[in-house]
Amino acid sequence: MQNNTPQIQKLEDKKVACVSFTGNYMGNPQIFKELFGKLHAWAGPKGLITANTVFLSSYQDDPNVTPADELKLDVCMTIDDNVEVEGEIEKKTLSGGQYAVMRSTLTSPKEYGAAWKEIVNWIDANNYNVDMSRPSYELYLNNPEEHPEKHHIIDICMSVKAK
Repeated sequence: MQNNTPQIQKLEDKKVACVSFTGNYMGNPQIFKELFGKLHAWAGPKGLITANTVFLSSYQDDPNVTPADELKLDVCMTIDDNVEVEGEIEKKTLSGGQYAVMRSTLTSPKEYGAAWKEIVNWIDANNYNVDMSRPSYELYLNNPEEHPEKHHIIDICMSVKAK
């Protein structure tokens, strides 16, 4: 795992299409695979996946506080305002604002938890608090299946406010 030093950034709102899940997703890549499969099955035939599409997972809860079976997850892709959704696919706006953003290169899915711990520790050490009024998320910057070493390259974006 390689993590860059987090930076405080002002992120813009993101209009997304998403599939939601409530339950214990921690350490279970199969849940993400199924949810992203549903999103791709909906978006692919509509021609909505382009070079500019960003895929992400949005987290509404603190897993240190919320019981595992009540954790809320949205797997998302950016869309234009005029895109219509149906069925399990929802349309949401992820609020922008002040975020700590850390680029991570992970050698396996098992390293996601350690990367999140590192950014949380950085936030605490740099006089910020996590702001649970907005979701935090992972932006997926590559397809690990297409990476020569199967690495996951992500930006972890945690909503923050000054202490």
